Order: sequence, then C-alpha cells, then structure tokens
Amino acid sequence: MNTNLTNPKEMEIPSTLREMGRASRIAAKTLARATPEQKNLALRSAAAALRKSLPDLLAANARDVAAATASGLSPAMLDRLKLGAGGVEAMAVGLEAIAQLADPIGTVLAQWTRPNGMVIQRQRVPLGVIGIIYESRPNVTADAGALCLKSSNAVILRGGSESIHSSAAIHACLVEGLTKAGLPASAIQLVPTTDRAAVGFMLADMADYIDVIIPRGGKNLVARVQKEARVPVIGHLEGNCHLFVDRDADLEMAKRILINAKLRRTGICGAAETLLVDKAGVDRLLAPLVAALLDAGCEVRGDPAVCRVDSRVTAATEDDWFTEYLDAIIAVRVVDGVDAAVEHIERYGSQHTEAIVTGNAATAERFLQGVDSAIVLHNASTQFADGGEFGMGAEIGISTDKFHARGPVGVEQLTSYKYLVRGSGQIR
Repeated sequence: MNTNLTNPKEMEIPSTLREMGRASRIAAKTLARATPEQKNLALRSAAAALRKSLPDLLAANARDVAAATASGLSPAMLDRLKLGAGGVEAMAVGLEAIAQLADPIGTVLAQWTRPNGMVIQRQRVPLGVIGIIYESRPNVTADAGALCLKSSNAVILRGGSESIHSSAAIHACLVEGLTKAGLPASAIQLVPTTDRAAVGFMLADMADYIDVIIPRGGKNLVARVQKEARVPVIGHLEGNCHLFVDRDADLEMAKRILINAKLRRTGICGAAETLLVDKAGVDRLLAPLVAALLDAGCEVRGDPAVCRVDSRVTAATEDDWFTEYLDAIIAVRVVDGVDAAVEHIERYGSQHTEAIVTGNAATAERFLQGVDSAIVLHNASTQFADGGEFGMGAEIGISTDKFHARGPVGVEQLTSYKYLVRGSGQIR
C-alpha cells in the first residue's frame, strides 16, 4: 500500500499545504453538489477497503506502536494508538453506520411566509473546508473523513506523528472509496509529514482555505490550537467529568456505573475523574463505593471524610479537584446534597460530561437542569459521551463550546445554514 509519507526535511510545508488548501476548496464545491447516493457509495466502498486491507493496516499500526513504545509514550496514549482487528472492523462498521444516516445537506430546517407573500426557508449547508488536528488515535482518520464526507465538507487531516503510518494506511482506504464513487480524492486529504511546523502553518496561514479547525487530543494540543488558530475552533480543552451518587441511589447500580465510568477506558475524555457522594447517604454508600474502586485497582484521593473510611485512600489536594487524570486515579469528595454537587461541578468542572445516580426523579431533574455541561446523564455512565452511542454513527470529538456545536460533533454539527427567500416582485 502506497502511503505517500514525506520526510519532514524533504517537504516544503507552505507550498504543499497551500496546494492542499486549493484542492480542498475545489473539492468542497463538488461535494456540495454530490448526491447522497454518491457519498454513501464512497463510505461503503471505503469500509470494504478497510476490511480488504486488514493485514496492511495491522502492519502499519504495529510499526507505530513499536516506535511509540520505544519512545516512552504514556500507557493512556498507547491505548489510543492500538488498533487490532477489532478496531479495524469497528472503523468499517462506523463508516457503514454513517452511510445509513439521513443526509443533512439541503434539509429545510424552518419555513415561513411573510405578510408580503415572501416565502423564507432556512436550509442546511456544508461548512466548506474543515481542518482536523489530532494525536494518537488513528481511528479519527476514518471517523473524521467519513463525517466530513457525509456532511459534504472537504477535510484536511493532520494526525499525530506517533500514528502517521496507521493514519496513512486508513486514509488510502478512504481515497479508494472516493475514487469508486467518482468523487475527488482531494475531498479527504492527509498532511503527509510529521513536522510540527505543519500544524502551525495550518493554524496561522490557512485562513483562505480552511473554514473551521477541530482539534482532538490532549490539553496541550487543544490549548495551542485555541491560541494560534486564525479561523473558528470547535473543541474542548479538558474532560474533567463528575459522577454524583445521591442519597437515594441504588448501591449496586452506583457501583456498576462508577466502575464503568472510571475504569472502562481511563484515557478517554468521558472517563469520570471525580466522584461526589451525598452526605446524607455516606453511611450506606461511601465505604462500599471507595472499596469497589480500590479493589479494582484504582487509586483514590479523598477528602477527610473519604480518608476515614479506608486506610488505602490518599489525601486529596486542591489540585485534584481540577485534574483530568486519564489514568486509574479518581478524586472523591462528600458533598451536602445535589445543590452542593452542582456547585462543585461549576467550580472545578470543564463543562464536558457529568452524571447523577439516584432513584429520586425530582433530584435527578434538579441536577440535569442545574449542571451547565455539554452532556448530563441520569443513571448512566459518563463513558456514553460518544457520538456513536448517541446514534450519530461516529464523532469527531466532544465540543464544550456554545457558539456552534455542543456535545458530540457528528454529521449535523458539521453544517451551517443559509436563508432562501422566494418572492414575486416584492420591493421594500
């Protein structure tokens, strides 16, 4: 499989990226006119190419994993990097799921008639060209490319250096799908170098070509993108997610949800980082919940009340309440009821994902309405913060912004709208 990677020293970044930008603009015009059938054929063909190319994909991923391991990449990042046959199949299934979604482009969101007879429609349209900068997860290449294609956006992908061979192999499958559907290969482009200067150029010098940037990665990457980008950014800085166990919670349900929310995958942005336990339920809930965490291999950092219930608990510091661990570590605090839980989340949270476990519907509603985060759950794990789990097929990321997309960024969130006004000679 030809991955067309370029040695950083051999690539003239400004000219290469400008050429990619020009090609993306042309491709975006073609995609805006593409039929749903064409786009869906491209997605299904790309899924077939992923399955057909399984040996090549696994070999490319093994090369990336070996290099990342030798360089000392953290366990959380290694977990994101590894594919395996199941990961490849999941990408293929994700592409097929996106193909089955309703096509958003051209949808009439609203229509009304003015007293003068003019008919006004608000219609969904593509954003144009999207730049996506991400780190070690190679599956983002497939998810992002597919979601942009389905929403008729051209995309320029810049994956992490640690996943470059995996991403290039996946990208080749996407291009194969585009070609079979008669769509331009430049609709989905992958920056072919690991040189970090390419990121800086995309952020600061591609405003003529890129309409929006979406970062997907760690805090340092997202902070850099938000600071340097000269085009709008959709994303989130941190996923400091909370689970509040109310006095009326079912203990066994709370245990299941807690262990899943914290430990299913510790390195994702939807992993719970802080457990809050209602003071009125401490005698029944706190010790069993803390023991469940510790027995499962999770380090617990707690306030004085939490430290008293188990000698294995480490005293929490003020910094712990702000921390996104992305590891088998959790901060635990006792709070005085649902309002105190909401206040804690407001002070320390990142407006990403929060959950409450309770059998009291009124308390649940108070929490759901009181917490100002992108995703708020009742009696469910925070790890459901995922576009696929929301029925979106896949996602590019979770947005904590409010000005455009919030929560999982799927097909509809990658669109804008325009107004169509039909008159019969009216003048003002």
